[in-house]
Formats: sequence, C-alpha cells, structure tokens
Amino acid sequence: MNYIYGINAVTEALKARGRAFQWVGMAKERHDIRLQRMIEDCRRLAVPVRFLTRTELDHMAGNAAHQGVVAVTSAKQYSDLDDLIGAKRGRYSLLVVLDGVEDPHNLGAVLRTADAAGADGVVIPERRAAPVTGTVTKASAGASEYLPIAKVTNIARTVEELKERNIWTVGLDERGKQTYDALDYNMDCALVLGAEGKGLHDLVKKKCDFLVSIPMLGKVPSLNVSVAGAVVMYEIVRQRRARDESKLDESKNGRSKSNQPSPSLGGK
Repeated sequence: MNYIYGINAVTEALKARGRAFQWVGMAKERHDIRLQRMIEDCRRLAVPVRFLTRTELDHMAGNAAHQGVVAVTSAKQYSDLDDLIGAKRGRYSLLVVLDGVEDPHNLGAVLRTADAAGADGVVIPERRAAPVTGTVTKASAGASEYLPIAKVTNIARTVEELKERNIWTVGLDERGKQTYDALDYNMDCALVLGAEGKGLHDLVKKKCDFLVSIPMLGKVPSLNVSVAGAVVMYEIVRQRRARDESKLDESKNGRSKSNQPSPSLGGK
C-alpha cells in the first residue's frame, strides 16, 4: 500500500485527483476545523474515512509527523519527458532536472519551489535518487500532486535530448565561471541541479550549455540544493516578469501615442 500524510499533502492530493484513494485515516483525538473540512471533502468525493489512534497513524506513516492524517492511495503517476516538454505554460519553457537528489525532504522542497515558480515539470533519475514518497509529498506541501514529474534512466542522455529539442540547459555548479544572475533566461531552458554534497556528475556538467554559480560570501562553499535551486528559479521568474512588464509598457506607450491628435498642418 502507498501512504501519504500531513494535512496539506492529503488536502492537495484530494483536490488534484491524480491518485485513487482507498481511504483516509484521521486521529480520533482531533476535532478541529481543518480536519472537519477534510472530512467534508472526503464525503463529497466518496472517499471513506476511518478514525484511528495516533499509534496506528504513526505505524502507517512510519513517523509521527502526520498531523493526524494518513491516506491510503495509489502510487504517484509519473509523466513522460515528452509530456513535460509539451506542457509549456508560458512563453518560455522551464524544466528542472535533478541529477541524483537523494534526500526526500530536499526533493519535496525543490518540487514545492518549482510549482510556485511556474515550472513545467521536474525530471528525476530512476536509480540512486529519491522517488516521490509520502515524505516527499508532505515536504512539498502537496505540490507534488500538481507538478508533472518524469523518471528517466540517464540524466546525461536526457540533457542531450533536451538540447536536441531546442531547450537550453543550465547547470548549477559552485565552480561555474558565470554567476547565475548574469545569464539571460528569456529562452526555453532547463535548470540542472546536482546531488547533495556531490553536485553535478562530470558527464552531466560537460553536457550542459551553461554552468552558473551562486556567489558565496561566507565560509561555507555552497548552499543546500533546494535553497540554491530556489534562488535560481526565482531569478528566472524575475527576469521573465521584467521582460513581460517592459513589453507591456512599450505596448501601452505605443497605443497612447497613436491616440494623440495629429498636429495641425494649417496656420492661423
């Protein structure tokens, strides 16, 4: 059986309707408004609810961080890489490629930021990396339920494929010569992030079109992968919004000039 847990994670999974729910277990001791709303959501969607002890919920979730809610569901449905490429939501694509992130909390945090930043999807490797588990779903606050996620066999080969599909690949590496904010992200691009403590594999680095770094002004040489990814993703958001706003201002100025009366050609 597959479990997801935590109020936000289960609530968003119910809303997204990307999983089949067998039933939702809730703590007998809780009688607050948040659980009452979830009970109503379950009833509306015909999902059975069972009231259990916290010990039973702890056993299901594998820890005590479930907030009194554990759901028994189908597994996360992964997408194909083609689906992610075809899911472009804005003028330019934004994909996030993870080169072996193993910590489920880091994966969840990256997924949460990717969703918030409007990414079209996230790519993870099939092996030697964290899959989307209940822990990941909770750490993402349910964002994993909305974001398309593709599993691939080889990240280096995937980077090559993205390049062949006219998507520029940007690797984040502490030794990158170019700072992350010096690159123009107004293009279809994929941000490639490395594993905790290891960074990008050498072959993946060689395949990337650009290698960028985040300036570190203290003693520690690098940031946590989820934090570093958030910094760059929101630089991409900032640049793209600035470009859109600039074009909007130009359009408004053009219209206002065209609406102005023509100067009189005749004299008095």
